[in-house]
Amino acid sequence: MCEELGFEGLLSDEGFFARLFGRAPSGAGREPLYGPDLPVVLLTGGPGMGKGRLLRAVRDRFAAKVPVIHLDCASPVYEDRAAPEPGARSAATEALVEVARRLCTWQGTGGSFAFPRLFTGLAMIATGVAGGSPQAVATEAERYEDLPQRRRVRGLGGGDFWRGMLRGTIRNLLATLYGQAFDPYSAAVSNALLDAVFERAAPRGRAELERVYGAYPGAAGQPRIGLRILAADFRAGGEAREVAESFLFRALREDLEAAYASPSGWLRRVGRPGLLLDHAESPLGEQLLRAVLTDRRGGRRDRVVVVGTARRADGGAFLHGGLPPGSTTPPAEYRPADGAPPAWTRRMDDGADRAPLADGVLLLRMPLLTGDQLRRETVRRQQHAEPEGGENRRRIDAAVARLSGGRPHTVIRLAAAAAAFRMPADANDRDLLDAPLRLPGDDAELPVAEALLRELVLDQLPVRLPTEHHAHWLDLLTHLSVAHDTECADVLLRHHQAGHVHHLTAHHVARLLTDTGWPTCERHFIGDFGLRQLLVHRLYGLLPDGAAWYADHHLLRDHYARRAAGEERTRDEDLPADDGAGDGGPRDTAFRSLTAHRMNHHLVSGGADDVVGHLAATLPGRPRAWCAELLEIAQAPYPGGADARRERAQGLVPADGPPLRRTVDQLLHAVWLCEERTRPTGRETARTLAKLLDLLSIMDFDGAGRLSRTAADWSALAENEQPLLRCTCTEQLRRRR
Repeated sequence: MCEELGFEGLLSDEGFFARLFGRAPSGAGREPLYGPDLPVVLLTGGPGMGKGRLLRAVRDRFAAKVPVIHLDCASPVYEDRAAPEPGARSAATEALVEVARRLCTWQGTGGSFAFPRLFTGLAMIATGVAGGSPQAVATEAERYEDLPQRRRVRGLGGGDFWRGMLRGTIRNLLATLYGQAFDPYSAAVSNALLDAVFERAAPRGRAELERVYGAYPGAAGQPRIGLRILAADFRAGGEAREVAESFLFRALREDLEAAYASPSGWLRRVGRPGLLLDHAESPLGEQLLRAVLTDRRGGRRDRVVVVGTARRADGGAFLHGGLPPGSTTPPAEYRPADGAPPAWTRRMDDGADRAPLADGVLLLRMPLLTGDQLRRETVRRQQHAEPEGGENRRRIDAAVARLSGGRPHTVIRLAAAAAAFRMPADANDRDLLDAPLRLPGDDAELPVAEALLRELVLDQLPVRLPTEHHAHWLDLLTHLSVAHDTECADVLLRHHQAGHVHHLTAHHVARLLTDTGWPTCERHFIGDFGLRQLLVHRLYGLLPDGAAWYADHHLLRDHYARRAAGEERTRDEDLPADDGAGDGGPRDTAFRSLTAHRMNHHLVSGGADDVVGHLAATLPGRPRAWCAELLEIAQAPYPGGADARRERAQGLVPADGPPLRRTVDQLLHAVWLCEERTRPTGRETARTLAKLLDLLSIMDFDGAGRLSRTAADWSALAENEQPLLRCTCTEQLRRRR
């Protein structure tokens, strides 16, 4: 699939990123957005929304014209590089060194960059090497010898005032101390380093070092003191080390700013440099974001375009200063479908320097694929000629659209798996999840559902998920796919964590899902429709004949039966007047009553006849509340195996009982078909709904005539593939059509 699918507008010569960098992929200049004070741009969206794909596409499109560095903040390589010298290196310093080294080899307009300010700080923390001997410090400092000076162009001198800053001077000066006995971190070694740097730098270079490191916290304008405190903070670890690392990031940005602001840079360099932070929700990514946002809030401006990824819809809890959601002004946001980017300015009132970090952020909401984009991708994947009329293609398109919800990565995988897959006319969309898929670079095939769960769940575990829960996180989510609210989620979690020392509660899981970027829904604990279908599919296949599926639903059915039996209420309280307020009793978030919640789980675990009996007995006298309860009971997936609901809805399956019961039986199964949302309904089901409700409306019971209006409303929704009972996740499906 093309890396730019869904992002064409963002990446075009007139698009958002061209204006953000001030230069188009073609090389033409563009009037830059936002400046000189820049927001940090965060791409927000959960797993599979294409954040990393967009960052790679930005790098590929723009890196030949402006210096753009892509950094994977979740990569273990930085920790691995830091491990041999934990007193002188960290994941953060290794990441900064990688950024600087890549820019040292930049060969585009304006040439390579130099990082003398960053080098000075790195050389100083090199005094924390194991043993602290002059030889070890010199060896560690020489790791950075390519950073302080620009690479020479053949035939030309370096031409900057940092030239000759290193050139073996550090090794030579420290060598004079070699062989002498020093305590670890001796001041003599630090002094030798500082002498080497300050004495060899030209006057303008020394002035720059004094300006930068004289501003280190506690330095009081004295750069040598600032560098010593920097080294001490780094050795101290914890929050003190983070202060030092953040300052080194500032030094790197100061070096970039100097390269653009100098007379030669002003003439030769175009656009803005960029730093793309993939997996910025990781500890390293959050630390880098916090550093640049804090500096800019404090008035330290730079022209580096920082673009990171954020799973959470609000950009990340750290942006909001610990304040609860809704109590602060939300960050500015940009939805590509809205057209031009919004205006952005930082608040300038008296409290601006204490504002939450979110004040310095622009959230770019990752776009879902439109229906046209989705269809083009499935067409592109087709390998064989379609039968006349293309019925299979249309059915595949609909299944991919519903199961993916427009989530780009899910579309990619489902479209690839569906390329050679034939879908029976009356199949459930979840049948597509068993289609075989061969992942790039892998010769073995596996079901597409397994690939998606691995990529969307196992490969993107919540950052704050305790290690002891990693092994069974997917299993817990699988069982929670049948939960509607926190109460039934807690019932399932207690059962499936029995015997574990450490337990997760529904509150914990909901927060972790939010942190990972999965949406919420008021009627489903797993609030993303596509993820829920993947998990439901896995649940049914965990044990033969869907035993795990039935066990979870029976567990919840019995829980709500016990709760209902324990409630001391009269039948009048159970069946109030039809005022639309429900049937009394304690309220669930997703159901009008405990009885409706119990009946929902009973319906999908083999108790359809009992549910029909309940509905037939409770209809007279309360048609409006009864219709609402019917929709709640029927909002459920269908288990695997043969599906006779359509035949039963049409009266083709023999049923016993009086006309009211038989008609309610048919209506329940028709509504269930509509509410599951994993197969087409269309005109046939719409006519069935209208016919059955009209039959009920002319029967002899109190309030029957009021069902005529419901017949018209529901049939119109079904004919247009609209949900009868709306919720957040079904609204998402509706918008994708």
